[in-house]
Amino acid sequence: MSRASLDKDPHEVAAMFDAVAHRYDRTNDVISLGQDRQWRKATLAALDAQAGETVLDLAAGTGTSAEPLADKGVHVLPCDLSEGMLGVGKRRRPDLPFVAGDALRLPFADESFDAVTMSFGLRNVPDVPAALAELLRVTKPGGRLVVCEFSRPTFKPFRAIYTGYLMRALPPVARAVSKEPDAYVYLAESIREWPDQRELGLLIKRSGWAHVAFRNLSGGIVALHRGTKPA
Repeated sequence: MSRASLDKDPHEVAAMFDAVAHRYDRTNDVISLGQDRQWRKATLAALDAQAGETVLDLAAGTGTSAEPLADKGVHVLPCDLSEGMLGVGKRRRPDLPFVAGDALRLPFADESFDAVTMSFGLRNVPDVPAALAELLRVTKPGGRLVVCEFSRPTFKPFRAIYTGYLMRALPPVARAVSKEPDAYVYLAESIREWPDQRELGLLIKRSGWAHVAFRNLSGGIVALHRGTKPA
């Protein structure tokens, strides 16, 4: 199976990412025109994890977002639903403690982490409020949440161009660089159906997070949301 439906069944999502794991990072770099590197840097800056802190990197994929944290002395735990993605990451960075886990049933004790982060994965879970509540559960009081996710461009003329790229240009580009282009059709559809910045901020707040704020990256193509667990 190479494509999940918008019902986002966890088994379908995991199978889809298993199928694209080997070329996932390179394909993302091409499709995003290299902007994914800047998005990762912005996420790390917002997380502001310090050496010695314990951080959960959920939807970690192959570990590209966890690597710089580990390299600066953060105790980072990369977790993902796709064992294929984790396998690729483990071969590249055997020192990282990759763990398979479902965002709706995290295999961690309450109040385990100083900070939690999730990049481009919240959109793929079938119950977003439940996933946000799970992240809250495993975070220590006063701990931090950072979510990096696709969003809605703020400039209306650009929004129309961007939507056209997603639905018309992205699949042909994916076919040129990936053996599983159907997965990127799902990507385009899931982005189009995803809530905008303010809606996601409200979902995060309603899930129990405090001091919720967001900022746009790349004109709103991506939004970076932050929150804090009440002490």
